[in-house]
Amino acid sequence: MPVIDQLVAQAPGIAALRRELHAHPELSFQEVLTADLVARQLTEWGIPIHRGLAGTGVVGILQNGNSPRAIGLRADMDALPLQEFNTFAHASQHPGKMHACGHDGHTAMLLAAAQYLAEHRNFDGTVYLVFQPAEEGGGGAREMVQEGLFTRFPMDAVFGMHNWPGMPVGQFALSPGPVMASSSEFKITIHGKGSHAAMPNMGIDPVPIAAQMVLAFQTIISRNKKPIDAGVVSVTMVHGGSATNIVPDSVELQGTVRTFTLEVLDLIEDRMRQIADSLCEAFGARCAFEFARNYPPTINHAAEAAFARQVMADIVGPANVVTQEPTMGAEDFAYMLQAKPGAYCFIANGDGDHRALGHGAGPCTLHNPSYDFNDELIPLGATYWVRLAEAWLKPQSTFCY
Repeated sequence: MPVIDQLVAQAPGIAALRRELHAHPELSFQEVLTADLVARQLTEWGIPIHRGLAGTGVVGILQNGNSPRAIGLRADMDALPLQEFNTFAHASQHPGKMHACGHDGHTAMLLAAAQYLAEHRNFDGTVYLVFQPAEEGGGGAREMVQEGLFTRFPMDAVFGMHNWPGMPVGQFALSPGPVMASSSEFKITIHGKGSHAAMPNMGIDPVPIAAQMVLAFQTIISRNKKPIDAGVVSVTMVHGGSATNIVPDSVELQGTVRTFTLEVLDLIEDRMRQIADSLCEAFGARCAFEFARNYPPTINHAAEAAFARQVMADIVGPANVVTQEPTMGAEDFAYMLQAKPGAYCFIANGDGDHRALGHGAGPCTLHNPSYDFNDELIPLGATYWVRLAEAWLKPQSTFCY
């Protein structure tokens, strides 16, 4: 089951749409022009649409036959607040905004699949084409779920896909279980008592308290959680002080916590709070502790992952469907997988050779100002979406997984 010829033939047109999106990036919940483009194309191909979930979300509804079964295919649409370094013709025209994570490509691959599915309709049931806003920290998936995505559009399972630089083009990666981490942020303010730096005994110095706190947090990873459980505590900002001869009144620590399970996340948050409060109390200081849970871990369902993996293997061969190594990056598709069975996969974006001319300095990695999506992926990614939908909604299906 090779890449679909028609998708290869139509790829240049879809790539042009992708580059239009790349040139006009929009940030989370601001994807007005992007949503307009998606809606316009779906409507042109005769696909009914629903707009407005999470503000700028678009859902295409493709129905055929009489089966009540349904599948959801999701692509994200938003860009990042980043200044692009690339100099090619489709580089961002909006200063400080850039498609540095390939969401323009994700949208393009799903549009390509939508065009083919609308024309051929080789399935029995409903395909929901979910174009989601605000993945980059905005929690657009959470908003769509809370606003009724799965009640208005009842589906049996939902699937997502993200490009992955560094893997050879032609490969997919998919595994059951946790594949992306939870994302949480913390801010801790240590309130001491300012004094002259030559007379520190007259105050309560928050700086050594902060130093001990940073080190103590790492004992949570090495001594509190099970060694086989993954977790990261990174203090990434330390703010305090205004002059060399002044003991500051306060010091602020900020950072991130990443885990693959909510149980480990609970443990880390509880221990961080205990350490922060106890250290401050021991030194006579006060502590303000804030902990914000952003995205939960992205956990693939075993049966749906196995189903999708077989579809991939039929397209590119089993050897090119590799183990999906979990990453401490986060993804708000996690909210959809909390609400519905499904799976989230990686599609290889190559090593950056597709940017041979006109790109800026730097590697082709996600969230890098020299990143660009590889248009060679469009027919392959679209073929996966098409074959996945057709297999899931196979007429009188006896497919076992």
